[in-house]
Amino acid sequence: MKNFILIGAAGYIAPRHIQAIKDTGNNLIAIYDPHDSVGIIDRYFPECLYFSDFDRLDRHVYSLLRQGQKIDYVSIASPNYLHDAHCRWSLRIGADAICEKPLVLSENNIDALLDLEKETGNRVYGLYQLRYHDNTEKIFDAIKSDSLNIVNIDYKTPRGNWYQYSWKGDRRKSGGVETNIGCHLFDICSYFFGEHKNINILESEFNYSVGTLEFDNAKITWTLSTKQGEPKRVFNVNGTDISFDSGFTDLHTKVYQKILDGQGISIENHRESIKICNYIRNFKWAE
Repeated sequence: MKNFILIGAAGYIAPRHIQAIKDTGNNLIAIYDPHDSVGIIDRYFPECLYFSDFDRLDRHVYSLLRQGQKIDYVSIASPNYLHDAHCRWSLRIGADAICEKPLVLSENNIDALLDLEKETGNRVYGLYQLRYHDNTEKIFDAIKSDSLNIVNIDYKTPRGNWYQYSWKGDRRKSGGVETNIGCHLFDICSYFFGEHKNINILESEFNYSVGTLEFDNAKITWTLSTKQGEPKRVFNVNGTDISFDSGFTDLHTKVYQKILDGQGISIENHRESIKICNYIRNFKWAE
């Protein structure tokens, strides 16, 4: 049984991490979130300690380490701009990190984390769960090996008025809608088609984005939106619609089990999607 700490326990995605820790037969010993709406923990780990102050968590962890107790993993579900710092903290306490997408916001952060992995001997794993979705294999089946692949991504996941006023609506903190929503979609594109050759951004707002990605053997058009309306999560690959409207409930558990089995996706494997998101975020429109 492995010991886990969860950072970001009050967010909407946190229950999936808690469930995954439980489902894989491990123990959650502490959670941290400055917001105290963490009562869901009672259903899974009622003895788990809660900290609203990171300094108190840090002090508690180092006390455990001095007593010889090991922290095996830190699960990170904090806001995007804090992922890098929380991954580095995890490595420094001798734990592996399991981090929500995006792993980091900048490619420079990848290089720094790789150096810290070598220094500490611990690992960072990104949680790009779409790779484990049942329908992802259908994308592979629809890809042509001998001609240009035409892919249209139409990914609309409505969010309320709160979205633009939270950290998610702040491009500096979230990376924008292309990172919040698009990061794991771009990861799938790079997973199948390799290194991108060109990016063309047609429109980019806090809640809407349209553009194209070009690879050696594929041209991708994306439309991402958090505007109100009917949800739609579809990859159209060479005329074949592949829906991702369902099938997400147990994906975190699948990812956790892969990591525990020594088959987690390394930092380097996330570089391409982070490069794409970083370029879009820093794109300057012509005057």
